[in-house]
Order: sequence, then structure tokens, then C-alpha cells
Amino acid sequence: MLKVVSCVSGRWAVFTGLPGNRLLSAKILRASGPSCQKLGLRCAPSEIPQMPSCNFSPEEYKGMSKARMIEIRKQNCNPMTMKVTYYKKPVFIHQGYMQYLWDVDGTRYLDMFAGVATVGVGHCHPKVNAAAEKQLKKLWHTTLIYVYPTLHEYCEKLASYFPDPLQVVFLTNSGSEANELAMFMARLYTGNFDIITFRGSYHGGSPMTMGLTSNAAYKYPVANGLGCTNTMCPDVFRGPWGGKHCRDSPVQTTRECSCAQGHCEANEQYIKQLKETLATSVPPRIAAFFAEPIQGVGGAVQYPKNYLKEAYKLVRERGGICIADEV
Repeated sequence: MLKVVSCVSGRWAVFTGLPGNRLLSAKILRASGPSCQKLGLRCAPSEIPQMPSCNFSPEEYKGMSKARMIEIRKQNCNPMTMKVTYYKKPVFIHQGYMQYLWDVDGTRYLDMFAGVATVGVGHCHPKVNAAAEKQLKKLWHTTLIYVYPTLHEYCEKLASYFPDPLQVVFLTNSGSEANELAMFMARLYTGNFDIITFRGSYHGGSPMTMGLTSNAAYKYPVANGLGCTNTMCPDVFRGPWGGKHCRDSPVQTTRECSCAQGHCEANEQYIKQLKETLATSVPPRIAAFFAEPIQGVGGAVQYPKNYLKEAYKLVRERGGICIADEV
């Protein structure tokens, strides 16, 4: 049995078939915020792309049963994993190699999720494996109290990719920790407190960053993230405004667009929403504006051309720091 997972124009496609790439049926999932609406669809075999061949053979799975894994997941694992799962029937992953994943039954998947967009070069890439093994044989961990050459080489190389004046690297253990640090630094540097983020955003699940996050699946009925205000996400695909020439991406909304060349009415409308938030919901001086350059958990949202450039200008006029939360 073979399955292919793909994403085109905001729609997730899951193709299912039998060995030999003889695919029989397909389900098209149209993205709609954090969740998806499922639509059944029958396609002729010739219309469905086939899985490419692969010369890698995964190890045979001999571990615990699926039922036992689900039992442990419910009793011993973070309940958040059950709350935000995207599958009615979970995928039981066993092994990965490059762009592919295999489940415990030996089914192969084309992985377009990439470990929540963090496995940028594929699973178990030979060059990455070799570098990791070399380092683990030399030193596992030390602290910045000591001067370790490899760590400083990494910081220098990472900083070399940033535009001026960005040149200082803070190494942290997670995205939530990095964003908490960014919140703290912005407030300390500006002397201001309020921070603005987009609706539909995800910036972490810690008590402080939960205020930045604007996604119901990750919210709890406790006080958190004081001083955080959400503004409308400039989503040209599902928001109130948008046309088929709004974005820099070849993947566009199907909406008609009557804007003149170089002019974007949707961008103007979303900027007006940000201006309204700045005028009514926060003090005249703010600490920061957080935005994912492409919103992830909220549905792979890309904003209108020039939106962030104009938004950053408005934020800086009010004393705020502009923070790009990029995975």
C-alpha cells in the first residue's frame, strides 16, 4: 500500500493506493484555519501522481502494538498531543529517510510536513548523520562559561547570513524560550510593555508566549501573556480581502483581482486594520510586533506584498521592535 501527501494552493491531498503505484482513490482536504474540512473525491488512476521509486528499505518494525502506544499516549504523554492531533486515526511512524517516512506497517509516505517545518534537509541525511556522529564522539555538551571553538564557529557563520545590523546570536533550547527572551529584551530595551501579534499565530506554549499565540487549540483558561494584543491576520486566501495577485508566491487565491499594476487594495485594508488596533487597543508607545514571515500553524499564510514592510514602519514609529519568528 502506498500513500502520497501533497499540498497545492492551500489544499492537502492524500493519495492512497496499492503496491506497484496503482493508485485507486483520493481525498482532497481544503485548509480552513487550524482544522480541515474533508471532501471525498474519486479520480481516475491516470490523474493521480505516482510515488517515485525508492531504493531504501526500512527495518522491520518489531516494537509495541498500536493499541499499546495509544494507551500510553492517553495515560502518560502530554495531553496536548491528543488535543491538537490532525488525524482521526494517528499515523504510527517507525522510520525516516530523506523525504520519506515509513509507518509500523511498512507504508511509505512522502513527508511534506518535515517535523513541523524543522527537518529542512530530510530525515537521516547521510551528511548530517556523519557530522552528528563526529561531534558526539568528541563532546556532547558544555556551557557558554567556557570557550568552545565549534560553538563560536557556528555563531559566526549563522550571523554571517543576517543583514546588518543583526549580528548577535542567543542560543536557546526551544522556540518558546527564544520568544520569551525576545519579549523580555524588547520590553527592557524600549521601556514599553504592550506587544502585538496576528490572529491565528503560534509563538509558543509557555505562560508568557501563550499570550502571543492566537490559536484556540493552544489556549487555556488561566491568566497568561499579559500585555499581548492580537490584530487581524492579512490572509488574502481566507480573509475578507484578497486577490490573485496579492502575494509573491506562485500559489495564489482564486479570487478575482481588479487592482492596478503595483497597487494592492487588500494590503491597504489589512494595514488599516493594524492602524485601528494601534489607535484603539494599545498605548501610544509599544514594545514589539511579532509575526511569522509565513504563518505556519494558522494555515501556511503568506501576506500581501509589502505588508510587513509597512507594518514594521508603523510599529517603529511607536517605539516598538519588529520580531520575525522564523522557524
